[in-house]
Amino acid sequence: MGYYGGHGGRLMKSAGPLEGKPQPLPEVGPNRLRECRWEPSLEFTIPEDWTSGVYLGKLTTLPAGNRPYWQSYVIFIVRDRRPAHLLFQCSDNTWQAYNRWPDDYSLYTHPEGAHHPGVAGSFDRPYAKFPMFADFPLSVGTGEFLLWEYPLCYWLEREGLDVTYCSNADVLDSSFVTRCRAFVSVGHDEYWDIRQYRAIEAAIGEGVNVLWLSANDVYMVSPFTPSSTGVPNRIITRLHSYGPLRPEEIERYSEILGPFEGAGPDERNIIGARTVVPFNGSGDWICTAPDHWIFEGTGMAKGDFIPGLVGWEFHGDPDLEREGLEVVAQGTVWTHGVTPGEWAATIFPGPKGNFVFNASTIFWAQGLDSPPGHTVPWTHFTRPLGPDPRVQRITRNLIDRAAAPDPA
Repeated sequence: MGYYGGHGGRLMKSAGPLEGKPQPLPEVGPNRLRECRWEPSLEFTIPEDWTSGVYLGKLTTLPAGNRPYWQSYVIFIVRDRRPAHLLFQCSDNTWQAYNRWPDDYSLYTHPEGAHHPGVAGSFDRPYAKFPMFADFPLSVGTGEFLLWEYPLCYWLEREGLDVTYCSNADVLDSSFVTRCRAFVSVGHDEYWDIRQYRAIEAAIGEGVNVLWLSANDVYMVSPFTPSSTGVPNRIITRLHSYGPLRPEEIERYSEILGPFEGAGPDERNIIGARTVVPFNGSGDWICTAPDHWIFEGTGMAKGDFIPGLVGWEFHGDPDLEREGLEVVAQGTVWTHGVTPGEWAATIFPGPKGNFVFNASTIFWAQGLDSPPGHTVPWTHFTRPLGPDPRVQRITRNLIDRAAAPDPA
């Protein structure tokens, strides 16, 4: 998947027809785990000339008589180890956390609460349709990639930028990150193993720039464990939150949050802000620091806004005690059009001339591009309006500085 002359992708391989057969529905295991142990229908070795990127395998049944045919996807990421300007991390832990396959078995469907601790999800199962706030049929088999991440992939490659791709699990290894000049979190990046946190913390310390073009990031501590057959990093389990729950979280969401034992480190240390209540809503992205270099060439003045760009989750409570942290945009979101919440986009300096930027919205990539077939999301009575030259210029300013060679 990518730009490819505006087509949005290119065909790399065809296979079949294949003789399909029913595979057993996995039993419910400990921690509500549904783990498939299916026989493979097709196996192949990734050719050496396949570039790093996000790949979709389209599955199509053969028409029979007057019966309809069906289609779905299989998604995978091809990685490399080369140095690159940008490391695009897919938020696949969170895809899996919200995956209800086979019927109602996501990390949010425990009968004792949507954030009950100890609930597990396996990567060894298909992706069901994304269940939140709209009908997204293209999410069947693709997680949340086509919804929030693909527009950034399409735009980066249209711009001819030097980008390589990875999954959440790859970020367990800080050296996988530090080979690149900038780490980019995309879309909805909620579930993190504590080792991912430490790896990004170390990467910032070593001079890597970090762009959180995403929101609700690093909210739940969710360690990886092996599959039942011993394959590493095939199961995630929600334990507790990053940073202790604030009183307002406990007051408003006591019925669905926890009870948690303990807490991870404060996510603001690597982001600059954090997930706040209300957890979701929508609003305009409002400039508050027009003289900052990220706004160069945008023509934005204080109070100018990008309509509908903030949603459906965001960051607030910026770490104003952190030396050098600046709030570059902030404002109000509205949950269901009636309940207000406060969000903030931030930037702070790293120790080696690097920086950490927090866009404070899942929808940032909606303002960059609209690939073929893309649907702009509606939520909380508003929506982003699609590509906006100001979002494109801010992102380009960030990337140009992030990708620049280290000063001599």
